[in-house]
Amino acid sequence: MDTWEFGRMVRRARDRVTPQNVGLPAGGRRRAAGLRREELAGLAGISADYLTRLEQGRATSPSAQVVEALARALRLGDAERDLLHGLAGHAAPGPDVVPSRITPSVQRLLDRLSHTPVVVYDATWTLLVANAPFDALMGETSTWRGLERNAVWRNVAGPGNRVVHTAEEQARHVAHLAADLRMTAARYPADRGIAGLVRELCAHSPRFAELWESGADPGPRPDPSKRKTIEHPAVGPITLDCDTLVVATDDVRIMVYTAEPGTEDAERLALALVLGTQSLVE
Repeated sequence: MDTWEFGRMVRRARDRVTPQNVGLPAGGRRRAAGLRREELAGLAGISADYLTRLEQGRATSPSAQVVEALARALRLGDAERDLLHGLAGHAAPGPDVVPSRITPSVQRLLDRLSHTPVVVYDATWTLLVANAPFDALMGETSTWRGLERNAVWRNVAGPGNRVVHTAEEQARHVAHLAADLRMTAARYPADRGIAGLVRELCAHSPRFAELWESGADPGPRPDPSKRKTIEHPAVGPITLDCDTLVVATDDVRIMVYTAEPGTEDAERLALALVLGTQSLVE
């Protein structure tokens, strides 16, 4: 790895990306127009200390996943993304690896939904990016690291999320997640990240191991546009429509949360977003 050039490239790219470019509040006086280290670290799902060591050339072996997360957070074009991978000693991700690229067209869609809770996952249900309204609704995601960023892990072996499920609904949800992950593994048999994720899930959850080994069909999938109730700690339960948009060519999932205008849920959602945005700025 060319540690010095890698760090310089990350620093130069960070300096030219403004908070507004990535949907962050400007927040107080700044010495420079670019992103702060902690802001980029949060967007990429790594620690600010690790980012500092990468920029200074003291960390010498970032994984391909970390490099891709940095490229995505910095909104690098294809050529710069490939160069960043090369400087880290990696080949750019090929067609046999689960895509984690957010294309410019998808990014434009996210920018136009900047006041609506939106989260983007890859084909393994690993969180790629969540906007500020989503964090205000569901809780801060920038501190999540490694497996914490995977929705299957959070539902099977981790802390879950703020969505309210009955025991029956949760069991059905996990079964569908396992089936979906199995289809992803079949599409990307050479992706070592999937194999590692499945090993961890099976080790921590006998139920998931049973689902994975059986290969059982969990039955009809729920309506992709369905109602979800979120238990918000400040405003109470909010029932919202959750639409999942699959971008087939990029193999990413975009989840959008909305409320019917004029309802109590719409008022609670608006309050949750105001409270959450204030806490993020502070």
